[in-house]
Amino acid sequence: MSDADKVSSLKPGGIDFDADALRTRYRAERDKRLRPDGNDQYIETKGDFSRYVDDPYVQPGFTRKPIDDAVEVVIIGGGFGGLLAAARLREAGVKSIRIIEKAGDFGGTWYWNRYPGAQCDVESYIYLPLLEETGYMPKERYSYAPEILEHSRRIGEKFDLYRDACFQTQIKALTWNEEESRWMVTTTRDDVMRARFVIMSSGPLNRPKLPGIPGIETYTGHTFHTSRWDYDYTGGDTTGNLHKLADKRVAVIGTGATAVQCVPYVAQYAQHLYVFQRTPSSVDERLNQPTDPEWVKTLTPGWQKRRMDFFNAAVNFTDLSHGGKIEPDQVGDGWTDINRFKGELARLKLDSDTTPAERERLMIELADFRKMNQIRARVDRVVKDRQTAESLKPWYRLFCKRPTFNDEYLPAFNRPNVTLIDTRGRGVDRITEKGLVFDRVEYQADCIIFATGFEVGTAYTRRAGFDVHGRGGESLTEHWRGGPKTLHGFYSAGFPNLFHMGITQNSVTANFPHMLQDQAHHITEVIQHAKRSESRVIEPSPEAQAQWCETIERTESKSRDFQLECTPGYYNNEGQLDKGPGFVGGLYGGGPIEFQKIVDEWLSAGGMKGLKFS
Repeated sequence: MSDADKVSSLKPGGIDFDADALRTRYRAERDKRLRPDGNDQYIETKGDFSRYVDDPYVQPGFTRKPIDDAVEVVIIGGGFGGLLAAARLREAGVKSIRIIEKAGDFGGTWYWNRYPGAQCDVESYIYLPLLEETGYMPKERYSYAPEILEHSRRIGEKFDLYRDACFQTQIKALTWNEEESRWMVTTTRDDVMRARFVIMSSGPLNRPKLPGIPGIETYTGHTFHTSRWDYDYTGGDTTGNLHKLADKRVAVIGTGATAVQCVPYVAQYAQHLYVFQRTPSSVDERLNQPTDPEWVKTLTPGWQKRRMDFFNAAVNFTDLSHGGKIEPDQVGDGWTDINRFKGELARLKLDSDTTPAERERLMIELADFRKMNQIRARVDRVVKDRQTAESLKPWYRLFCKRPTFNDEYLPAFNRPNVTLIDTRGRGVDRITEKGLVFDRVEYQADCIIFATGFEVGTAYTRRAGFDVHGRGGESLTEHWRGGPKTLHGFYSAGFPNLFHMGITQNSVTANFPHMLQDQAHHITEVIQHAKRSESRVIEPSPEAQAQWCETIERTESKSRDFQLECTPGYYNNEGQLDKGPGFVGGLYGGGPIEFQKIVDEWLSAGGMKGLKFS
């Protein structure tokens, strides 16, 4: 019996919507957004477009003397991943740690994203890492970008990470030296560093992407990407007051998480704002509030990890043995609603031949339908113009795209100076010298703001800006041709003493810093084992690597089937999973809780099976 048949057999009164009709609508909306060029629709920010990756937050002309030395650990990337790895290693007694970061300071994504309204979408009590260790409590439930950036700096200061950090520095090459059993790290500052261990934590969201719209190079007005916000042009700062836009017609391309946050600010100040939409985001309530000092007094040691674990379980619907099983709801926001709705639907009866796994999957789908109906109903309540409201409704499962939360975005479309240009999944037809064209109508604009996100599905070397050469000169690009090849996502055969952080054949949670914290702990344990055993080289065996790749291939179908039904986006490689896994593909299919259990048991067993120490 199909899922549709099982759902339709629910007893009358169980649900107040037509599940089959929603499935049909979702597929139709997906199909009209599929396009043959996939990730090729984006152009690389180089040549004439290189200005989009320049750092506007540092003074030009920075120079320093080249460094020629040796360190214990080099960490590439100064975002939360690099900071967490460095903090855990420092706690473990590692003194010689160098973070290499192309930006002018720590912060990663939060160094670059300084657009007005930038804010974390997961509550700050679990999003900002190391709160207990640093003794800091966020001012609000959902912190704004300046506070998050400042917390990144706080971590750097707390763990003495500024001492050896190299900012405004990019890697040119990373090459394994067999004789020294060290990595040779060369940079754009003519540095030559020798590192016993290297941790790659450059992050997936660091290189801006641009849409390859015909004519983009002909536009004569002003342009910038949201990750390099031009306050000299707009006036104001992250809190608003974009007064220089008062006589400007502005076009924002994109309606993802970034646009949802910055559009209300542009709408408030621009003479006129055109928002060009291909696929609407799901926009739930934010309901931000100051941190309650009385609540803070009730917290006991270990509270942050416990709260992070709850959230991880409540939004994890891949691991059926754990997903949504923890009570009570400690977080209680739009992320955990599906978990709560699923519990309320537990009374529904299915045919007797339904297995527990099938029932769990169906209950999650029904809870998802209910949540998305709630989000679409909110659009109707807030947006006055019926046509605009219909265009702003998302028709897909909640986690097909990154959910967003904002209380000002939808009301912005009630302003007389704001026009939504819904391209019905096609995107902008072309750009002219004076503006943008869709359906033969030209919308003239003095400024185009690209709220188009970061490169995710492009080649690893294109996003990192360098290649890695391991034993025998083999490049990581060649080794990973056809997809990453690792043991547990951390290390690859032929690339000794090299660790990967981020999304590489492991698992992912909506609260990215939680995943990075677990990874930092794992890497620290392995490095400590190597130091205790006086091993110079850590490397997985080819057999262990192959076995893990087989595990990924065997289990990823759980998430792959879900992604195939989703509307195109960076999560599912723009709907072309046959050409690449996308942001959440190629991972362990049992979910983050089950994955962490595997690696924790692997560590606790003591032998670190499949990893060679020599």
